[in-house]
Amino acid sequence: MKNGVYSLLKAKFLISDDALKNWKFIVFLVILGMIMIANNHQYDAKNYKITELTNQVKELRSEFVDRRSELMKLKMESTVEKKMETRQIFPSEEPPIKVIVESKKDKKSFWDKLKIWQ
Repeated sequence: MKNGVYSLLKAKFLISDDALKNWKFIVFLVILGMIMIANNHQYDAKNYKITELTNQVKELRSEFVDRRSELMKLKMESTVEKKMETRQIFPSEEPPIKVIVESKKDKKSFWDKLKIWQ
């Protein structure tokens, strides 16, 4: 046991005759570790981007609600009336009259119109 730990501390497994297979495995582990680290960095970058975009969507949604309520206030008749008073345009005191136009044409059915074509 003492000899095994001592040879491990001296790293004799890296300089012995069959050390090439150990070096290949160590290089494989290092490359695998680097790939995992790079993958974690990409994952974190995507999470930050998603969080940033989510906050931006919330901000734009609240701005949309504010603009919509502002538009509703501007479209109100009282607001339009106040803005038109500065231009000396006042609302009519008489209500609008509905004009109904009746056509005097003969209303024929579809079958009667087909008979004319024959």
